Amino acid sequence: MTEKLTLYDPAEDLASDEAIALFMEEAFYTCNPSYIAHALGVVARAKGMTQIAKETGLSRNQLYRSFSEDGNPTLRTTLALMGALGLEMTAKVAR
Repeated sequence: MTEKLTLYDPAEDLASDEAIALFMEEAFYTCNPSYIAHALGVVARAKGMTQIAKETGLSRNQLYRSFSEDGNPTLRTTLALMGALGLEMTAKVAR
């Protein structure tokens, strides 16, 4: 018997601000810049890339490219996206 597998898109499960915050907290916990950028891209898709592009002044293509698994967004682009998503970056003392 063969099982049929389907692709999973985590953006489909990010329906609330709390879910988004938890998803991003987990991404930042990895300390993996590529994964964090990808996770931000997933959240942007969940919120609607067209709307995010309008709010940031960046093109949809640039957002997709910058926040893909292979992307390397600048800090300026990252902060613009986070602002449009209603997320903020904070610092705390590492333990």
